[in-house]
Amino acid sequence: MAGSTFDPRVGKMSEDGGQVIRFPTPGRAAARPVLAASVAVFREGKVLLATRTKPPADQLWSLPGGKVEAGETLEEAALRELEEEVGVTARILGFNRHVEIFGRDAKGAVTHHFVVASFVGEWLSGEPRTGPEAGAVMWADPLKLGGLATTRELGDVLRRAHQIVTAGVPA
Repeated sequence: MAGSTFDPRVGKMSEDGGQVIRFPTPGRAAARPVLAASVAVFREGKVLLATRTKPPADQLWSLPGGKVEAGETLEEAALRELEEEVGVTARILGFNRHVEIFGRDAKGAVTHHFVVASFVGEWLSGEPRTGPEAGAVMWADPLKLGGLATTRELGDVLRRAHQIVTAGVPA
């Protein structure tokens, strides 16, 4: 990127040259919640899951998603993150619910706080692939996650997403 710099101590630069801060940042409390979006993409009755590669959900199975950028809608952010993380395109069928993810350090200070708008989508193209933010990917039965280590509330999110897809529950 012309005109931007990279400092490995703080993270990468965003497309507009702004600093991308990793969460949680050791020794720093979260200043405010971070808005994010995700999408439960369905294909032939299965939902796409990926393992996270960064804290706070490192190595846990979850939905593809990430931070909303200034100037994009929640739906646009969910679809962009889906394509960036796992190489899949989809169309949004509707809104599912929001999930809040936060943590505290030993002293009780908030280390991270994300508010994730979760959508339901239908697969259009692309075969899921791993990458810097997705350590593993799979199509899974949304109602039978077995012993998978998942992000908190993923089971509830997937049950409602499955209802939206199969029963036409208004989103």
